[in-house]
Amino acid sequence: MTTTSMITWDAASGRRAERQFLTGPAGPTGSGAPVAEVVGAIMGAHAQVLSAAELSVGVRTSTLTRADVRAALWDERSLIKTYGPRGTVHLLPAWELPLWSAALTAIPSGPSPFPPDVRLSEEQAAQVVAAIGEALEDTCLTLDELTEEIVARTGPWAGDRVMPAFQDMWPRWRQVLHRAGWAGTLCFGPNRGRKATYTRPPVAGAAGSGTDGALVPDGALGMFVRRYLAAYGPATPQHFAKWLAAPTGWAGTVFRELAAAGGIEEVDFEGTRAWVAAGDTEFPDGPPRGVRLLPYFDAYVIAAQPRERLFPCAAYERALAGGQAGNYPVLLVDGVVAGVWHQRRQGRRTTVTVEPLVRLTARQERELGEQVERVGEVLEARAELVVGDVRVGPHA
Repeated sequence: MTTTSMITWDAASGRRAERQFLTGPAGPTGSGAPVAEVVGAIMGAHAQVLSAAELSVGVRTSTLTRADVRAALWDERSLIKTYGPRGTVHLLPAWELPLWSAALTAIPSGPSPFPPDVRLSEEQAAQVVAAIGEALEDTCLTLDELTEEIVARTGPWAGDRVMPAFQDMWPRWRQVLHRAGWAGTLCFGPNRGRKATYTRPPVAGAAGSGTDGALVPDGALGMFVRRYLAAYGPATPQHFAKWLAAPTGWAGTVFRELAAAGGIEEVDFEGTRAWVAAGDTEFPDGPPRGVRLLPYFDAYVIAAQPRERLFPCAAYERALAGGQAGNYPVLLVDGVVAGVWHQRRQGRRTTVTVEPLVRLTARQERELGEQVERVGEVLEARAELVVGDVRVGPHA
C-alpha cells in the first residue's frame, strides 16, 4: 500500500488533544457534560485509583465533579467499572461493553506466569468464568463470598490458596478474574464498607449483544481498532499492542487484514509507517496550546505514542518510572509533558504542588492557576497551588 499522507508530531498531538477534550472542555448536555461520552472518547478511564479516574473525566469538562462520576457509575449505571486494557481496572461506557468484550476476548492469551501446579487449564478457566456469571446474577458479592460460590459450582481446586500475592495467598481461580471482566460476566459493585464487591453487568457484555439489544457486528475488532486510531492515531501495530498488552504479531496481523479490507489506511508519521482509520486524515496545522494537569494513569499519557516525543528531554527521566507512563501525575504544556505534580488533601482543602521542568510564561502561569482551581472543583475541595519540588515517589 502506498503512503497517502505525511503527519507531523505536532499535528498528531493537536488532533489527539482536541478529541480528548484537552484543548477545550466537553460540551454541556442538560446540567453538565455527558460523563460516559467523555470516558468513551478517551477509550476508557484507568480506575485502579478511582479518584484519578474522577479527575481524568472532570478536568476534561467545565462543570463535572467526582460526585457526577460516581452517580454515573453507581446510580445511573451509564458507566461500568471493570477490567479493561492490560487487565487493569477501568471505567467504560455501559453501552460499549459488548464492543469491549468482543475486542478484549479476541486477544490471544500468552503463556501463564504461574508454575504448572498453580495455573488453570483452559477448560478450568472457562468453568470459572461461567461460574462467576452465574454466582453474580442479581447480587453483589465480596471476594470471599464469590470464592465460596465458585468452589460450589466447580470444585475445591478453584479455591486452593496457591497464588502468592501481597504477602498472602490467593485462591487459584483469581488468576482469571480479569478474563471474567473481559467476557462481560463480572464488574465491580459498590463497596461494602471497606470491601470491594462484584456483580454482573446490568447489560449483556458478551460479543453479539449491544446494550440496547442491537447486535455488535462480526467486525467488532475492526471497529475497536478504528476507535483506537481515531483517539490515538496515527499509530503502529506495536503501539496498539503495547496499549492492550497484546502480542505484537497478533496486532500486526489485525492491522494487515484491516488495511487489506480498506478499514484503515497507511500514513507517514514522522518518517514511520503508521495507520489511521480509513478517510480520517484531517489534522490541525499545529500542536495544542495551553496548560493541563492530568492525574495518575491518565489515558492520554498511557496511550499517546511515540513516548519519547510525549515525554521530551528531562520529562523522560522525571515523569516516567523505568519508562512506564502513568506513575506520576503530569503537567502538560502545549501537548507534551513538562512537569509532575501531586495533591495532598486535608479535609476540605487540597494542596497541589507542581514541579515544572520548563520555564512558564506569564500566560501559562495563569493557566496553571486555573487548572489547579479546576482540580479542586472536581475533588470538591478548595485548592492551593504551590510551585516547587514534588517529593512523592511514583505510584506502584
